[in-house]
Amino acid sequence: MRALTLFFMLFSFSCADQYTFLMDKYDKEIELEAKILFKIATVSTRGDITLFIPEMTPVEAKVYGKFFTLTPDCQGANFVFVNKTTTDTIPCNASGKLFFTNNYKKLLSDRKFFGAFFWAKSRPNIVFLKNRLAAQNITLPQAYDHYTEELDVP
Repeated sequence: MRALTLFFMLFSFSCADQYTFLMDKYDKEIELEAKILFKIATVSTRGDITLFIPEMTPVEAKVYGKFFTLTPDCQGANFVFVNKTTTDTIPCNASGKLFFTNNYKKLLSDRKFFGAFFWAKSRPNIVFLKNRLAAQNITLPQAYDHYTEELDVP
């Protein structure tokens, strides 16, 4: 019986390399976020999209790289996505760049951001501020009117 158990254990360990994808740090939530952000960037940016994410992790680079052309610095980007985990200072100026965040509080407090995509109660939420869209000459399709809010924020 021990020999049979030992045989099955050795056999299963020899086949275990086929299932290593289950142990990769690949997050489906990041992929969904990247797909949604790609749609948002596509409708708000004219031309090719070059994305910059401050303090991007290797997992984020792998997933976002499927949808975007990534740049390691903000100067080469035309779309900047600031995660809520990054520092408060954004390492570049706002001229010619669109800023988007995944933190609703950051959206309300910083005028650079025209919208936010964030998770609340395990559901994705998208918010665009109407006055900032107009200030940055961004015209979204009518399908996005549901996500546009008129807030009186500075």
